[in-house]
Amino acid sequence: MRSISKIILTLFAALILTSAAAEFVNAQGTKMGFVNDERIKMEYRAWQKAQEQWELEAKAWEEEAIAKQEELREMEEEYDKQKLILSEEKKKEKEAAIKVKSDDLDAYTRRVFGPNGEAERKQASLLQPLLDNVTAAIEAVAVEETYDVIFTLQSGLGYINPTLDITDKVLKYLEENEG
Repeated sequence: MRSISKIILTLFAALILTSAAAEFVNAQGTKMGFVNDERIKMEYRAWQKAQEQWELEAKAWEEEAIAKQEELREMEEEYDKQKLILSEEKKKEKEAAIKVKSDDLDAYTRRVFGPNGEAERKQASLLQPLLDNVTAAIEAVAVEETYDVIFTLQSGLGYINPTLDITDKVLKYLEENEG
């Protein structure tokens, strides 16, 4: 559901941006362009290499999580088979061991896959330099080819000629018309 909402929101934002941009272009004679993020991801060799490295690390984390889950499952099955013949002391021992193993799995999952976990940090460390390169390339092409606005279809990266910034005018209007 979340990804469908995100797609709809992205499409809606792109539609609004495209409409606004078309009006702006007609009014100002502005030179515009766009970048297809998906093509960048598919054709930029460094991106592909980073993606391969990410997949290898993600696979290793996933395999470790699966191994931990399997160990926990085996401990629980063994306990279930034996609990009728175990003394109360041994039951408590086994239950404590299962709890430790379960807590270990939870901690591992949070540490690796949770918010700001190892997986997220690793992905950011692999992709951020590439995103910086893409942003620099977009800006270089914009300046070299005299584009005023370049937007991307999905990522939010892009370029807008700083001379088009009307923030000061909007702030002045707000201050003058504050009521």
